[in-house]
Amino acid sequence: MTAKYAFIASEEGNHSVASMCRWSKVSRSGYYAWRDREPSATARRREALRAGIRSCFEYSDGTYGYRRVHAELARRGTVADPGTVRTIMRGLGLVACQPRPWRPVTTVAGDTAALPDLVRRDFTADAPAAKLVGDITYIRTWEGWLYLATVLDCHSKKVVGYAMADHLRTELVTDALRMAARNLPFRRGETIFHSDRGTQYLSAEFAALADELGVRRSVGRTGNCYDNAWAESFNGTLKNERVNRTEYPTREHARKDVTAYIELRNNQIRLHSGIAYRTPNEVESAWFSRNQAA
Repeated sequence: MTAKYAFIASEEGNHSVASMCRWSKVSRSGYYAWRDREPSATARRREALRAGIRSCFEYSDGTYGYRRVHAELARRGTVADPGTVRTIMRGLGLVACQPRPWRPVTTVAGDTAALPDLVRRDFTADAPAAKLVGDITYIRTWEGWLYLATVLDCHSKKVVGYAMADHLRTELVTDALRMAARNLPFRRGETIFHSDRGTQYLSAEFAALADELGVRRSVGRTGNCYDNAWAESFNGTLKNERVNRTEYPTREHARKDVTAYIELRNNQIRLHSGIAYRTPNEVESAWFSRNQAA
């Protein structure tokens, strides 16, 4: 009966209520009683949940699937079943942005057999600055390519260092590592920096900076992008959630937009599944608060 009433309500204005009630074999008084009654507590809660889900999705700039929306609702004090969240999102037509087809590529340099893989695909750490990973990615602009080098902290999942330039010289990656050293307390002889075997990371200039900072260098196997999978994954997320949804007339436009994504969304707002749906800044701050108190 409710389905018939809902259909009549949706068609009001297109057909007369009397005619639709006759076709549906329901009484007009019954329809008007259904239409004018106060919503039930369940209906009101469902509508509030729909509004909350839409708010969370818009807050994410259309990047969250149902799991992250569910986590964001919980942070706001709203309890809901993940399956219910998924169903409501489907009903509202809320679909997270989807990645383009992607094939990981690793730039292969010469033989560096002396450098070990100290990470071995374990991209977790018990403290900030224990393990860092880095990579380079390419951003298309109307002026040409803009190159981005990042340094990510395995404990907090935070982008702690980055640099952008219109070239691929070694200073691109050294600038990113220097920024990371300003943002985190490196531990001489303990902090690990892991990368692929790209020529910039294997250069004498980068090796000298690592020695200066007391960083232990680590590299994956030749041509195996999965040995640096988390850094590759961040690049994919950046492209999917921001770069591929934006046109950049100039490199400066791209530089400002990518900086805003890193600092204001990835580090500050975005919930990361690898750290129990918290933000990188929250995880980093919590660690320093605990250890300073101790």
